[in-house]
Amino acid sequence: MKDKYIVGFDMGTGSVRVGIYQLDGHEVGFAVTEYPTYHPHAGWAEQKPEDWWNCLQQSMHKALSLSGVDKEDIIALGYDVTCCSVMLCTKDGKPLRDCLLWMDVRSAKEANEIAATKDPALKFNGFGNVSPEWMPCKALWLKRHEPENYAKADVLCECTDWINYQLTGKWTASISNVAARWYYDRRSGGFPRSLYEAIGLEDALDKFPQEIHDLGDNLGPITKEAAAFLGLSEKTIIAQGGPDAYIGCFGLGVVQPGKVALITGSSHLILGLTDRYEYSSNGCFGPFPDAIRPGFGMVEGGQTSSGSIVSWFKNRFCGDLADKEGGAYGELNRLAAELPPGSDGLLVSDWWQGNRTPYTDGEVRGNIYGLSLNHTQAHLFRAIMEGVAYGTENVFESFRVSGYPVEEIYMGGGTTNSDLFMQIHADVSNVIVNVPEDPQSPALGSAILATLAAGVYDNIDDAVSHMVRYKKRILPNAENHKCYQEYFKQYQKVYGLFSPWMRETSALSR
Repeated sequence: MKDKYIVGFDMGTGSVRVGIYQLDGHEVGFAVTEYPTYHPHAGWAEQKPEDWWNCLQQSMHKALSLSGVDKEDIIALGYDVTCCSVMLCTKDGKPLRDCLLWMDVRSAKEANEIAATKDPALKFNGFGNVSPEWMPCKALWLKRHEPENYAKADVLCECTDWINYQLTGKWTASISNVAARWYYDRRSGGFPRSLYEAIGLEDALDKFPQEIHDLGDNLGPITKEAAAFLGLSEKTIIAQGGPDAYIGCFGLGVVQPGKVALITGSSHLILGLTDRYEYSSNGCFGPFPDAIRPGFGMVEGGQTSSGSIVSWFKNRFCGDLADKEGGAYGELNRLAAELPPGSDGLLVSDWWQGNRTPYTDGEVRGNIYGLSLNHTQAHLFRAIMEGVAYGTENVFESFRVSGYPVEEIYMGGGTTNSDLFMQIHADVSNVIVNVPEDPQSPALGSAILATLAAGVYDNIDDAVSHMVRYKKRILPNAENHKCYQEYFKQYQKVYGLFSPWMRETSALSR
């Protein structure tokens, strides 16, 4: 009997990654294709859906070629994409405008209005501010500012749903998206109509995909057209996918309460499962019922900008290092590792696109304090990584206050490419960092969903135990942690001291 394989693809902020896997999770082919993000104004971010689809084709063909796998031996495909990437489409899948990417925070005004309704559904925001990233905020902005497009739209959806339509010809929604970003609560009857009516968005409920599936549900075979375009067999089963970070929990093995996942990339997302449905105003989102697996709530915190700040600095200011051994990243990591904790007095607040948690404020922006004529590129590079780590620790603090201990984390994504960045996280937060053998945790998580849809394993726990392995444990440095505690105290003061000034100053650019 010939070996069988599954595909997992990860459609992130900057690229689509396609992995071909054996049924035990070992990768046999992997390819990446990048696509652009457009920023028409400060705080805006858009992408072209046709770029996603064309780049998926390129990555799929490359991965298949590298693996040498016969398409007929691929039994199922799972996927993950960005979350809160909102689209207006006709019923046949044609986008009416470019996608409002997750990091787009133009709907800050709408977010404030939604928060002001005090609707009971806002418990998922911790009874506080509403993130302008979320679906209702962006949908309301589109209805107000682009009424013709909104009226023409048969479907109001996210990237997840559009990709699913391209693969299956069916409009289905992922429980992950609707539970965590659209205020859907299966236990309480579904969507909170009172909230949507309060903001004049009740018509959106009819535009949403009406069929909602759990992660890993078998959605049937790929369409003939999609199979031909991607180079797959028409017998390939499609598994219901969802947001990249949530699917990354499967690839990290975080599928039971008590474990904490840190999914890193353009943004950072901190996730944990719980069987307690208690809601607080301590700065973390959720629990979102069934968002990762049925029967458990998901608790979440995150940073809108993290790896994207590192990339921004490297791309905009370090072109002179491109020819160094290891490229600009390699040289910056080498030089920054020689500097002391605290980067000789630099302190970065990581809010380039606003703050997701614990402040949930889309109108503040990042800053760098402490600059002197003594500072170098390496100082700034290290300070940015430290600022991101302070932001992560700020989220961990909100978890701890809410009753979710954080002593050990499971990290996947781009940060795992830098030993220095991982060590900084460990030192700032005084936590043990567990690193999986396969750092592409969302793509592996998507492959795990594929095995569930195909019936390879009986359940999530069985699949994870066979497919997830770890290669490294990073221990915190006590001396560095002591130093970082002082800088973190100063970081925590910044929002209270400067957020009103930041909002006023940010308004000038509008």
